[in-house]
Amino acid sequence: MAYIEIYTKINCPYCDRAKKLLIKKSLDFKEIPIDHNNSSNSMYIEMQQRSNGCTTVPQIFINGLHIGGSDDLISLDNEGQLNLILTKK
Repeated sequence: MAYIEIYTKINCPYCDRAKKLLIKKSLDFKEIPIDHNNSSNSMYIEMQQRSNGCTTVPQIFINGLHIGGSDDLISLDNEGQLNLILTKK
């Protein structure tokens, strides 16, 4: 089973959309909230480092691979590529 991490904020429609797709596909994921978006927030800094400087949410990782945001996740699913990524180890 793929290990999915998603960095999110409360009241973020893009985060909700990405989580909804993962839930629809019956995928378990670890949600990492970064609601205290400031330079001293360790989760926010971690997200930026892991995503090569991305500052928007959600940022999604599957088995450590940076997928991108909500639009990227949905595009991968629409193109049939998400299932391939989910099955890679």
